[in-house]
Amino acid sequence: MKKLLLASAAMALAGAASAQEVKIGVLLGFTGPLEALAPNMAAGAELAIAEVTAAGGILGGTKVTAVRGDSTCVDAAAATTAAERLVTSDRVAAIMGADCSGVTRAVLQNVARPNGILMISPSATSPALTTEESDGLFFRTSPSDARQGVVMAEIIKSRGLDTVAVTYVNNDYGKGLADSFQAAFEAVGGKVTLNAAHEDQKADYSAEVGALAAAGGQALVVAGYVGSGTNIVRNALDTGAFDLFVFPDGMVSQELEDRLGPDINGSFGQNPASAGEGAAKYHEMAKAAGYDGTSPFSAEAYDAAALIMFAMQAANSTDAKVFKDKVLDVANAPGEKILPGELARGLEILKAGGEIDYQGATDVELVNGREAAGSYREIEFRDGKLVVVGYR
Repeated sequence: MKKLLLASAAMALAGAASAQEVKIGVLLGFTGPLEALAPNMAAGAELAIAEVTAAGGILGGTKVTAVRGDSTCVDAAAATTAAERLVTSDRVAAIMGADCSGVTRAVLQNVARPNGILMISPSATSPALTTEESDGLFFRTSPSDARQGVVMAEIIKSRGLDTVAVTYVNNDYGKGLADSFQAAFEAVGGKVTLNAAHEDQKADYSAEVGALAAAGGQALVVAGYVGSGTNIVRNALDTGAFDLFVFPDGMVSQELEDRLGPDINGSFGQNPASAGEGAAKYHEMAKAAGYDGTSPFSAEAYDAAALIMFAMQAANSTDAKVFKDKVLDVANAPGEKILPGELARGLEILKAGGEIDYQGATDVELVNGREAAGSYREIEFRDGKLVVVGYR
């Protein structure tokens, strides 16, 4: 009888453990200027969560569930409200997000830090976030735009261009990228004829394009979001102001190809992305799941969610104040390399007390204590199509 009671108790405990659940917020701009990218980013994070749940979850059977919130990308108040709901109503243990730099900073300072919630952003790239006060609760799987500025300058110079005009969206992302690019371009002998802000989602950009045209340049760098950015490019094409354009990460998307592809042949740009085995495996997994894994920041979202779950397992805790200290441990060497599709193996290694070096879909390596070192995919428009021409 005693053995039967013990067995029954053990079965009850096992059932309780398997019924346990931890929630991860997926906070992205499902509306706003990045709404074309958000679905594939969310799908990336949720694919990692589904992979772990199918393998039995974390911490001896705890199920992981995704809960979405809309950051809007640009409205800090709306993003903060969405994050507060995730924390207070949905009781998430961590947030995969936010996406755009300004709303990410607002959520970090107004919600994550006061509530002790970990955030890993797949796409907030402002250089200012490298030194933002975070209490160790903020990481990003995308590189800083301090690096993108250098890469963009190198690409432009490699194509024989010496002068460009720059228009940037008037927020943390646009200003940070425009400033880092100008410094890098001038360091390699280039000249920025005008570095001017534009407001997102204006009805008419004639005045802005007119000023850029008057300044001149062999190409126009459009450091903004694809919605308004394509309107600026269309205005520049229609007025003959520019016929060659450079597109940083916020512009690189299927929407850009769909709206302007045949009219911007020869134009080029870059976005964070990796080549290699991890990227190839992720793209195959995404295709099988029915979404585009090559879409910007989708792979970074998969990696961000994976790092959250690995950190929880390594710390044997779903308390961010505890597992935040394990993020760097699971992201960087030493340890066994883990690629997409191998999350279950990584969890088993950690459960057994071993170490992992999560490579993921983007060759994850966190520097500065919080952000990806990063590589970039160079793209060009040929015959109206966005074509990958290399990696840097």
